[in-house]
Amino acid sequence: MEFTFAVIIQWLSDFLLPLVRISSMIMVMAGLGAQTIPTRIKFAMAAVITFVVVPTLPPSTFTDLFSFAMIFVVLQEMMTGIAIGFGSLLLLNTFIIAGQILAMQTGLGFASVVDPANGLSVPAVSQFYLILSTLLFFVFHGHLMMINMVVYSFETFPVGGNWWSVDNFWLIVNWGGWMFSTALALSLAPLTAMLVINISFGIMTRAAPQMNIFSVGFAFTLVAGLTIIWATLGNFLVQFEYQWLKMTELMCNLIGCSV
Repeated sequence: MEFTFAVIIQWLSDFLLPLVRISSMIMVMAGLGAQTIPTRIKFAMAAVITFVVVPTLPPSTFTDLFSFAMIFVVLQEMMTGIAIGFGSLLLLNTFIIAGQILAMQTGLGFASVVDPANGLSVPAVSQFYLILSTLLFFVFHGHLMMINMVVYSFETFPVGGNWWSVDNFWLIVNWGGWMFSTALALSLAPLTAMLVINISFGIMTRAAPQMNIFSVGFAFTLVAGLTIIWATLGNFLVQFEYQWLKMTELMCNLIGCSV
């Protein structure tokens, strides 16, 4: 059986260009894109997924792999994959921000740990929320949904097709407002309780000025903060489900599928 040069180029186009989009998504998506996962493992997962989904994809219309236009096609595939994976990353950052707000207001901000996903020093409360949200992300089969999204994107945005419009990038930018609003909603009840506690300390200071409110109040604030976080933990799942639906809507709007 003889394979011509055109057939080989077509095979390479059908595999390499989808590999760029899928690997770009895996490198930045939540869970699988963490720095603790070696790059070789990420690339191996991307290669296996590409090998499985390539037979279901339409043939690539771009076959000029040794031209200057190939650079722009690769950049287009990278931007598409990064945008899809970045949406799941915003989902987890919502709860990281909520944990940072709670840690600063409850006096738990001094307890910092290194975030293995980003390599940064974050409060322990943020790390706790990050672990919970990551586990819920896998429980909700978020990794499978992201793979389905990137595979479906080849139908709406085929390889070598038109570039994304500016409105698609504005969808990602505007979704940042939902991230901060959800983080504030998640931490609103603990913040209100801590405000009441701080007002009580102010009244105590006026009633008994000789009391060392700093030594007493700091320890009480820590215990009260941990208790309030534990008492309002049931609100975590509600906010996660709400943010999950918003992320799914964002992904569908980006790739042009129905919600």
